[in-house]
Amino acid sequence: MFKRNLWKITLSLLILGWAVFALMPLKDIPFSDYVRSRASAKKDEFSALVGKATEMKKSGAAPSEFIALKRIGRDQKIDLSQFFPDVRLEESLKNIGKRNDILLKYLLDSSKARLQMGLDLRGGMGFTLEADLGTKTAGYDEESARREKLSKAIDIISARINSLGVTEPLIRAVGNNRIEVQLPNINTKDNPDVLDEVKKPARLDFRVVYPGATPETSRPGEIPPGYEIKTYDHERPDGTDTAEEYFIKRIPEMTGDAIAYSTVQHDTYGKPLIAMRFTAAGRKQFAQITREIAASGDRASGRLGQLAIVLDGTLCSVPTVKEEIDSDNAEITGYFTEREAFTLANDLNNPLDVPLKVMTQYEVGPSLAEDAISSGVRASLIGLALVAGFMVTFYTTGGLVAVATLAVNLVIILGVMANIGATMTLPGLAGIVLTIGMAVDANILIFERMREEIAVGKTLSSANQTGYMKALMTIIDAHIVQLIICAIMIWLGTGPIRGFGVTLAIGVLSTMFSVLITAHLIMELLIDSGTVKKITMRHILKAIHVDFVKYGLPAFAGSWMIVLLGLGMVFYQGNKIFGIDFSGGDVVTVRYHERIDVSKIRAVAEASKVGEINVAYESALGGGGEQLKVETPEGKSEVLLDALQAKYPSAGFVKAGEEHVGASIGREIMQNAALAIGVSMLTILVYIAFRFEFGFGVGAMVSTLHDILMTIGIFVLTGHKFSAPMVAAILCIAGYSINETVVVFDRIREELKLNPSGSLRDIVNSAINKVFARTIMTSSTTFLAALSLYLFGSGVLQDISFTFLVGIVTSTFSAIFNAAQVFYWWHKGDRKHVEAHQDIAPKYEWAGSSRASE
Repeated sequence: MFKRNLWKITLSLLILGWAVFALMPLKDIPFSDYVRSRASAKKDEFSALVGKATEMKKSGAAPSEFIALKRIGRDQKIDLSQFFPDVRLEESLKNIGKRNDILLKYLLDSSKARLQMGLDLRGGMGFTLEADLGTKTAGYDEESARREKLSKAIDIISARINSLGVTEPLIRAVGNNRIEVQLPNINTKDNPDVLDEVKKPARLDFRVVYPGATPETSRPGEIPPGYEIKTYDHERPDGTDTAEEYFIKRIPEMTGDAIAYSTVQHDTYGKPLIAMRFTAAGRKQFAQITREIAASGDRASGRLGQLAIVLDGTLCSVPTVKEEIDSDNAEITGYFTEREAFTLANDLNNPLDVPLKVMTQYEVGPSLAEDAISSGVRASLIGLALVAGFMVTFYTTGGLVAVATLAVNLVIILGVMANIGATMTLPGLAGIVLTIGMAVDANILIFERMREEIAVGKTLSSANQTGYMKALMTIIDAHIVQLIICAIMIWLGTGPIRGFGVTLAIGVLSTMFSVLITAHLIMELLIDSGTVKKITMRHILKAIHVDFVKYGLPAFAGSWMIVLLGLGMVFYQGNKIFGIDFSGGDVVTVRYHERIDVSKIRAVAEASKVGEINVAYESALGGGGEQLKVETPEGKSEVLLDALQAKYPSAGFVKAGEEHVGASIGREIMQNAALAIGVSMLTILVYIAFRFEFGFGVGAMVSTLHDILMTIGIFVLTGHKFSAPMVAAILCIAGYSINETVVVFDRIREELKLNPSGSLRDIVNSAINKVFARTIMTSSTTFLAALSLYLFGSGVLQDISFTFLVGIVTSTFSAIFNAAQVFYWWHKGDRKHVEAHQDIAPKYEWAGSSRASE
């Protein structure tokens, strides 16, 4: 037994160990303490340097120990890597400054908690960028052009800092020409380059180098017409810096528009370079340019033409051109570290075409009050406890195994999220709790199959194996469809939609592993070893016998009437259904004498019927005092300020400024979300039709669409407004809905094979009656988790949990009265119609002829 399961034990321990390691450290370690403990050579000498860095920080000579150590290494030309022989740097990198930069950045990142908290839980830093959108151009709609440029700049900045959609930044338009960016867990004291990385234009030019002369060989001040002097800084083989001057043509022959995409590769010596792939037009243009440059050179004299590569005005490389280069690819080689190369490639893939100027920088406090955070964490813990209690109550020993594997599942999810740089927000925490609730469904499917096997007299060991095998394909089918939906969100979605797809995919894969590998392993070891001889399983419902097909039509019609009513309300209210995330609003800046807790400000807003607000205290970097910033729906800022002044006169609230902010969730994101849902519907149809039969596919598609529309309709009918977390929650309903539907369909397919003489009506009713109690059990765990968040959470947690409560009830109803009924109607109630499209007819005919021969 042990030998048979050795691979499962090894794999489970390896993945769990990796996940735990990926989460370390659990909280930030002060940089000076971390580097002292990490140094493994010349510890006393390095400790003295850290002490000097600490003194520089205290005296104000440096904003942090990180910056101070960087300056000490630069000024005294000390290679700090000598104190960290276990940290492997590129052997070919000789420049001390570059080596220190890479080392210190690595140590700074290592001192931070792997799983970082979001703006709502911990705050971060913010800055406002002003875009130079140009002046009015004749023949163009100036305002539309400016809005388009600003919107494009926002999309590009988002792509640079949030490519996977899991970083949770805040990026939005402010006024007519400014962009506000807030980043969680970032400060410019430790990372002063963050602003440059965000606002760098990444303008790439290919320019001709003047042949036959250089500034060094020419008389002072003698510059060929149309050219300018640029310096090429690069590194000699010995690690020292050198600089060469060239005459570079002012007007580029080609720009970065000719580049389709860029990636990081390495040369034969392991040094990073930027590999670029041209567009079709770019390849032709580059071939023509290199042909002309090659023709201008003189090989006999050794004087070859050169093509300069200029990035953001800096000369990066000056390669020679010997012949025409007619290729899809080109390379930028230069003075890059690994990190700089990846940053440059990312910037080239997302080039800004407008200059950006930093106007303000500030620190951002948590947008949620301490009591809101603590209540959210408490609600999440209660939800997990309820799920665990449910499983232990109804499945005893099996429930304990399920709870243990839930812990494994949770650690793996958090470990993967930490590894990809995800940021944990309160809605994200709620999502994980709900994912755990859904993960239990797979355990319940196996346990309920075991219950059936035990009921027919099988041993516990045999029931464990048979129940597992019977539930296996149901679990795999349901999770594969969810993974396909996740892939579509990642493919078509942007920003938070893509982030949700990534996070959900992690949860789905982790659930499959923890349930199908780890949980089954533990059950086998406990049962086959004789440690567990009996598992008590309790019921919520006893066996039922209901003619569900009889009630199918009125239930179907009634539910779709509610859907139509909800959609009617959506169209009636129009943009009123959208919260600040989608519609934007006003931001009022307030000075004060007495700091009022964020929760009290939210209470005043609620009492004044202002609607949704976002609150944060901000401190300008470099001094200037703390200010309160409150974002309200458009036209509501004065109402809130008056209410605050009346409620807290001693606080001395005074309006310091006000401006309009744009939506943090753009129209493109919403369009992509809608497109993702549409493509998901077609994918569900194709996959279920392939794995089951076309009628099943139609039923699954109709059911999933019904559940999404029903959830949206009820959400709007009850007065809720859409925010970014709401969109993610509604998309999650699609995955949950298909999970419930597959369970019902799998049983219908099984009944068709086991009962060859029954009518389709009898088959559908029998299947639903047999899975009804199981469906209630599976939905109960997720319902308990969502109910806990709704009862004990606040704010956005209540909105998310309300969406899930509606979605859970709707999906359970729909699997029975929509999916199964549509399948039944699609085949006109005739099982022969099903058999004509599904491979079960041979069994039917064989059974009939066998009885005849008897």
